[in-house]
Amino acid sequence: MTTITAPRAAATTASPPRHWRRELRALANALRSERIKLSTVRTTKVLFGLTFVVGFIAAYATAKLVTDEVLTVSKVFVYPAVFTAVFAAISGILMFTSEAQHGTLGVTLAGQPARWVIATAKTLVAIAVGLTLGAIGMAAAAGGAALGGLAVGNASAMAATAGWTLLYTSTAAMIGLSIGMIARHSAGAISGLLVWWFVAENLLRTFTPPSIGRFVLPFDAGYRTLGVGSNFDTPEILAAALRRPEYALIFVSYAVLSITVGTILLSRRDAK
Repeated sequence: MTTITAPRAAATTASPPRHWRRELRALANALRSERIKLSTVRTTKVLFGLTFVVGFIAAYATAKLVTDEVLTVSKVFVYPAVFTAVFAAISGILMFTSEAQHGTLGVTLAGQPARWVIATAKTLVAIAVGLTLGAIGMAAAAGGAALGGLAVGNASAMAATAGWTLLYTSTAAMIGLSIGMIARHSAGAISGLLVWWFVAENLLRTFTPPSIGRFVLPFDAGYRTLGVGSNFDTPEILAAALRRPEYALIFVSYAVLSITVGTILLSRRDAK
């Protein structure tokens, strides 16, 4: 008697390969681990608190002290964004360097040998932290400006400006993480970041032709996505200015490039 075996359903071929499902589960576990580590670190709470306090005080002081121009909440609420971006970048640095310096990175790597999983999880968490800090900073600045006596102004433009600000702070957090992955030392990474951001870029802006400088100054490009000009802009710089999406593309490109370099180094170097 001949037995006919029914063919197996072909629907199983539509499901992701087993190794991809395993790595996706590993990524979910890594994200959960990064979230737990972030929530238990005191520095995270300190940076959140500093973002609120600095944003509120800066906006309140601007509302009270600046009298030579017409200011509104819709303008001032993004003025402290550069401080928020600095805090976001520092948070990104510490996400990696704190593990590298305290010896817990080796445990993380042993538990998850796929380095791209660790790099992706840390990048996603850094972006989330940057978004959170950006929202806190803008809310605090809006409250400070309102308590300082400013009118709301053109509220219809605030949503778009807030979106650019969140892009700025989240991308700064990504760059901070990549600097931490490359340097692996908190003090060196933070000092290097601040020196480049506030010293080197200002010098390069002065001595580099604007047509070149707009492409080699990542943090300046990020700041200009806010639509806030600089008091040090010369007519040549203004003539060579780009549009917001172009500045955003430059800033994000630096973040992606630096994260890629950090991931490659993470894959090739021993945990220290």
